[in-house]
Amino acid sequence: MANLREQVDVPHATAQPPTPAGHPPADPPDIATIRETARILLDPDAIALAPASPELDTLTLAARGHLQLLIPEVERAAGRLERDSIPRYCALACLGEARGKLRAEPSRTPGGGLVYARKLARVLGALCDHYETLSQS
Repeated sequence: MANLREQVDVPHATAQPPTPAGHPPADPPDIATIRETARILLDPDAIALAPASPELDTLTLAARGHLQLLIPEVERAAGRLERDSIPRYCALACLGEARGKLRAEPSRTPGGGLVYARKLARVLGALCDHYETLSQS
């Protein structure tokens, strides 16, 4: 059986091949794009998001995906710091909060989806801050 890559021409693939455990992916996360997603969700004037709009669903899925990408990156960076480091402790606390938001479900009340998306956006912004801080050290 021929290799799948030989069978399919994918000149502009965006997915990265899996990397061995403990090794960072080839490209760093696009923090500007991640921050823009969070900004849109948090800015009441950016776009009008109806509680059940397709845009809200798309942005919520994007925020969840960004969190799933950023969590292991921040965890790796925090793991390089000394055990009693305050930045490490703060990043690990934020990671716990982010994981909790991913496990949570939106409320079924009117506007619950928007409230949930904004919670994701706030923790996403905090993880971006930790990623940038820890990447510089």
